[in-house]
Amino acid sequence: MGIKYLHTMVRVKDLEKSIAFYELLGLTERRRSESEKGRFTLVFLCPPGQADGHADLELTYNWDGDDGLPSDSRHFGHLAYTVPDIYAACQTLMDAGVTINRPPRDGHMAFVRSPDNISIELLQEGESLPPQEPWASMENTGHW
Repeated sequence: MGIKYLHTMVRVKDLEKSIAFYELLGLTERRRSESEKGRFTLVFLCPPGQADGHADLELTYNWDGDDGLPSDSRHFGHLAYTVPDIYAACQTLMDAGVTINRPPRDGHMAFVRSPDNISIELLQEGESLPPQEPWASMENTGHW
């Protein structure tokens, strides 16, 4: 039996705010479906050039809220994406008001959180970049 990765699903409270956050990371909407009967919207986002359904992030928005759904997300770790320039990616996020929870002090890895508190790991594509300020001396903020 062959297995292949399809997507990661996360529930969101504010669909448009969440889409805007993931667009800051460089993801684009690949497809959307709405279920009147189920009262939910699914939005599939993907990295540029990967609109084949691999590496999708599925945002699930329940029209009537999430009351009655499990609220314990401790079994979910994080989403991880590589970026071509970790410093530029973090600067774009900071400029948009996103807190960098774990700055890329090592030129390789950073963590941020989405509007729905989903932990996002950003990894430098290829070799780590040389440490540079202000990142090298930034402290962690909150948790990831």
